[in-house]
Amino acid sequence: MSEHIVTAFTDELEHLSANLLRMGGLAEAMINDSSRAVVTFDLELARQVIKRDEAIDELEAEAEKAIIRLIALRHPMAADLRAVLGAMKLAGDIERIGDLCKNIAKRCLELTGEENRAAVKSIERMSRSVSYQLQKALDAYLRQDVNAAIEVLELDDDIDDHYVSFFRETLTYMMEDPRQIGSNTHLMFMAKNLERIGDHATNIAKAVYYMVTGETATGDHIEARIKKEGSGR
Repeated sequence: MSEHIVTAFTDELEHLSANLLRMGGLAEAMINDSSRAVVTFDLELARQVIKRDEAIDELEAEAEKAIIRLIALRHPMAADLRAVLGAMKLAGDIERIGDLCKNIAKRCLELTGEENRAAVKSIERMSRSVSYQLQKALDAYLRQDVNAAIEVLELDDDIDDHYVSFFRETLTYMMEDPRQIGSNTHLMFMAKNLERIGDHATNIAKAVYYMVTGETATGDHIEARIKKEGSGR
């Protein structure tokens, strides 16, 4: 490609990346605010989170148009193509995170404000873990940092364990007091949505790994890279 075309491609890709990071910032705020709405029983905040999902949907639509334009006009290859395909993956995962946050906020509107406080606090703790995982995934994308992406992948097991623990804990509450079945069912769905958000943050990290290395982030690849990094110290 000519220098002009290369510069134009770089500018368009940087603009696309900035939009994706803006999407990610909105999604991260939605995670935190949907959790806060549950903990404080703030129904107005829950409604705001539901409304905010529209902004993420609009940014995803803009990202899709930019990606189609880049592929159609610039014909990227090798690392450039991986960057564009990775951006497509990120846009989809972040949009889905917004949907899951909206689902949590909708569930909040069904609560009474008298839910088991231990279960609600567990939602808050899980939300903080998931928010941190997404933050690290977005930072890995910003810096194109493979090691940071691997750290995100390693965080996912803890979130899965947290979800399993919450599920068992909540079942115990429901068996002890059948009057809590309705409200605790909503909390269980919230926890499941948070666990799925963690999966999407993991997908972002895998996309970063692929963009940088050109390899799929399998367990064998990651283990080999960790050993390589360790031997280089």
